[in-house]
Amino acid sequence: MPNRSNLIYYYDGSFEGLMCCVFESYEKNEIPVNILVTNNAQMTLFMAKEVATDLAKASRVIKSIPLKMGVNAFDFIKRVFLTCLEDKELNLLLFMRLGYTYGPKVMNMLSNDIVHILFKAVTHLNKESHLFKGFIRFSAFKDGLVAQIEPKNFILPLLSSHFCSRYPEEHFLIHDKTHDMALIYKPHKASIIPVEDMRLPDVTEEEKHFRKLWSLYYRTVEIEGRHNPKCRRTNMPKRYWKYLTEFNCVQNLD
Repeated sequence: MPNRSNLIYYYDGSFEGLMCCVFESYEKNEIPVNILVTNNAQMTLFMAKEVATDLAKASRVIKSIPLKMGVNAFDFIKRVFLTCLEDKELNLLLFMRLGYTYGPKVMNMLSNDIVHILFKAVTHLNKESHLFKGFIRFSAFKDGLVAQIEPKNFILPLLSSHFCSRYPEEHFLIHDKTHDMALIYKPHKASIIPVEDMRLPDVTEEEKHFRKLWSLYYRTVEIEGRHNPKCRRTNMPKRYWKYLTEFNCVQNLD
């Protein structure tokens, strides 16, 4: 049985770095109190251990996951890492320990608290990424199309294939203001990079014109007799409204 230590693991925030924390846990036969990103270090009474990212160790752990737990578990683990779940790193470590013990059966152990929490987090991630595929609004600028979003989860990796296949010949950028990251695409090449303090140029008159046209279309197609603000808020929570062109240009939505 691994020892419950009084250590907090610190890592660089990368998936490979987290896999090195898993390696460290097994190598030292210990389970840390928590696993935190180095940049988020806080004052604590617990001892700290900095776990360096070693790609060789990370590769060993990554290769073992589909072999020991199955391909579905590997995809699940990668998705958990994208969620906004608090203490997701420690929960992932505990989940992987279950996976190494029970194999592919771990994906069916929904009565286990750790498994249940992670499934709930991934469901939230999947739902949010699905909604943003319909809620993202691009604006035309000189160098291409630009959209801004503020998701709770880090969904850019899940949005990439959808928008890259939808606009294969366009240049576009989706800026995730929550995580200070951006999906940048030019024909047949996409990348996700960190960005800080990105400021957009002023909107052109042509863009303003098309925004007004879109808002006019939005108002025109509504059936007044079926106007139901409560239903709209249920299916489209207000946190998604900030960057929706039709909502920003239409007054008295409620």
